[in-house]
Amino acid sequence: MAENTSVALGLFDGIHLGHRKVLELALKNAERGYTPAVFTFAPDTVLKKPTGCDGYIYTAAEKMRILENMGFGCVYSPPFAEVCGISGDEFARDILAGTMNAAYVCCGNNFRFGRNASCGVDELRELGRKYGFEVNVAEDEFLDGEIVSSGRIRLLLLNGDISQANRLLGDSYAVSAEVVTGAALGRTIGFPTANQLFEDNQLVPKFGVYRAETEIDGVTYRAMTNIGIKPTVNYGGKPLAETYISGFSGDIYGRTIQVRLLEFIRGEKKFGSVDELKAQISEDLRNATEKPI
Repeated sequence: MAENTSVALGLFDGIHLGHRKVLELALKNAERGYTPAVFTFAPDTVLKKPTGCDGYIYTAAEKMRILENMGFGCVYSPPFAEVCGISGDEFARDILAGTMNAAYVCCGNNFRFGRNASCGVDELRELGRKYGFEVNVAEDEFLDGEIVSSGRIRLLLLNGDISQANRLLGDSYAVSAEVVTGAALGRTIGFPTANQLFEDNQLVPKFGVYRAETEIDGVTYRAMTNIGIKPTVNYGGKPLAETYISGFSGDIYGRTIQVRLLEFIRGEKKFGSVDELKAQISEDLRNATEKPI
């Protein structure tokens, strides 16, 4: 990176309101002629899912899309294994001052770096003086008297409180993935769906039905999304999002679309017959599409 940069540091899992404060600091410095840049990690190299509540919120591709939309054309995201063993001094010298040519470095006040997370903001400021970059620290963001955090958002998503999760994110939570082929059950009963799989270590929101919306070729459509496990040979029991897109007809298999969840409607149910299922889907559709976008 030949140009001097204004670097935002963080994992940025979910890119919530607190993360956006750090990112906006870097963008503000960029107004002074510095290239806005981000140092981060691919979420699947850091956040695993051993307990069901530690998975990452957004995939690396979705995180990159959000960062690019905010104005970051330069994102450095090395494998975590390549960086976790270096000292704080090496991180500042070789990565920030060296690879990224940082003039400004922006982070949250709980940012940790260096081997065994041994360094924090005070050490970063000291190393900035040593290697020639200025450090800007964003204060914590509070909402309803609590700190906005990825952990808080994960719990909200697991509990189906999508409206509150969206408040903390500062945007609608999105399922962003390729549309894959399925068993076509929805099509046979008159409700064709776009099926998207979650990644193996990604956090999956509460199973159930959501009011949603999606944009395809510049047009925003009302939608209804069911999140759950479909035990078919197609998916091997993996969690997926099935979205009925109201008013849309067309072939979107193989395309990556973004489905934004707006409101939790109901939890999962078992049905005794196809007719019961069709009646419930019709009711869910009314609930999902009666509100304006």
